Amino acid sequence: MLTRRSFMRTSMALSLVGSGGILSSGAATNPIFELRAGKIRKSLAGPGQPESELWVYNGTSPGPEIRVRQGDRVRVRFINDLDEPTSVHWHGIRIDNAMDGVSGLTQDPVPPGGRFDYDFVVPDAGTFWYHAHNMSWQQVTRGLYGPLIVEEKQKVFDLEHERTLMIDDWRLNREGALDVASLGSLMDWSHAGRLGNWLTVNGQSAPRFDLNAGESYRIRLINACNARVLQISPKAMNASVLAYDGFPLQKSNEPSPDIAYLAPAQRVDLLVNGSASGQAQLNDIGDFALQELSGGNALSMAIFRFTNPPSTMAQMATALPANRVEAPDLANALRVPLVMEGGAMGRMGDVTHQGKRMTRADIRRTKQVWALNGIANVADEPLFRVERGKSVVIKTENNTGWLHGMHVHGHHFQILSRQREDLPVMEWRDTFVIDRDEVVEIGFVANNPGKWLLHCHMLEHAAAGMTTWFEVT
Repeated sequence: MLTRRSFMRTSMALSLVGSGGILSSGAATNPIFELRAGKIRKSLAGPGQPESELWVYNGTSPGPEIRVRQGDRVRVRFINDLDEPTSVHWHGIRIDNAMDGVSGLTQDPVPPGGRFDYDFVVPDAGTFWYHAHNMSWQQVTRGLYGPLIVEEKQKVFDLEHERTLMIDDWRLNREGALDVASLGSLMDWSHAGRLGNWLTVNGQSAPRFDLNAGESYRIRLINACNARVLQISPKAMNASVLAYDGFPLQKSNEPSPDIAYLAPAQRVDLLVNGSASGQAQLNDIGDFALQELSGGNALSMAIFRFTNPPSTMAQMATALPANRVEAPDLANALRVPLVMEGGAMGRMGDVTHQGKRMTRADIRRTKQVWALNGIANVADEPLFRVERGKSVVIKTENNTGWLHGMHVHGHHFQILSRQREDLPVMEWRDTFVIDRDEVVEIGFVANNPGKWLLHCHMLEHAAAGMTTWFEVT
């Protein structure tokens, strides 16, 4: 049986799919990137192991890194070579609503053999990503995701001093192939979500990154897991936090947390200084490791080696230029309560689904085991409607037995208050962690018109009821 512990016994990196390369705007004027969803067969567990059918973009998982400049117009021609409908969501981008890629809300899913042209402007610099948004609980699981990097107008780090790391946990069966038989499991949907047992970074197990000693690097981390909340220690890497969810820290001199939590879909940018690598967490096969701590034991996800002498002037940036975003007017904000309930070991009152009050038999049949304000999954009416330009404060109360990562489409928000003292407040995010029995308040200016999704990014939780929407008129 492959377990997280057996993963750690692999001595060298095993290639999963291979690099998807970089699609960059470069010097071209409004280039059109082609993004094609299709299927490949690959061995996840290494040479000689059974192959799995993966669903990928442009033949790789992660898909190609799309790298543009802040303020650029992005044009992507998406082609669906799968045998089921799909769409592409551009996660974290304050995007035009028609381009958000949510099947059934902002667009019809792209049918097999069909295509859709995404055309939008990226207003913010930072670390973002793209992923399938139709039956995400299985399409993302199979590999449909990739990084979207928006560079600052004035570059802070050049490409030689940046690394993008997409982290995923795959669930393999006893034979070492992707466990598709467990997709849609009611156990996963009603508990923590689908947790994997085979951890990869950029499609590899424990890849190695060679860096120049004495130079500073920006490490962009993206959690592409279905449900796993990653825990990392910046201090163990001798690193400091530059940004959360693409937005720079409000205070650049804020001390880095002992543990940084990354819920599914969240990102963090770290500054790693090679001149002090000797103080970092040493590893028997490298200078130091990016470690994952959620399982109780430290698991090395990636190895960093500082080997070469400095080739250029060391880059010592300690802060990033802020994105321009309007702070909410708390005194005059629309205040919206959001009560989370259901799931295993949780409380569940009267709940409606598709306009009908559910019985226990309905819950088992539909697998709608979670609810927001007594409604399971997307309803005809929004959670709230608000005029464009008005501030909104959402007070979320978690009455379930599980931690969740809640994502707001089309907007970044500030975390105004929370009960956990080990998680930051007042930072700008597009996804927030909320623990069981916790209350979290977020605030934002609803300045992006359209119909926007709000859901748990534990993808099984979203499919099982923890999804709603709001409208900016």
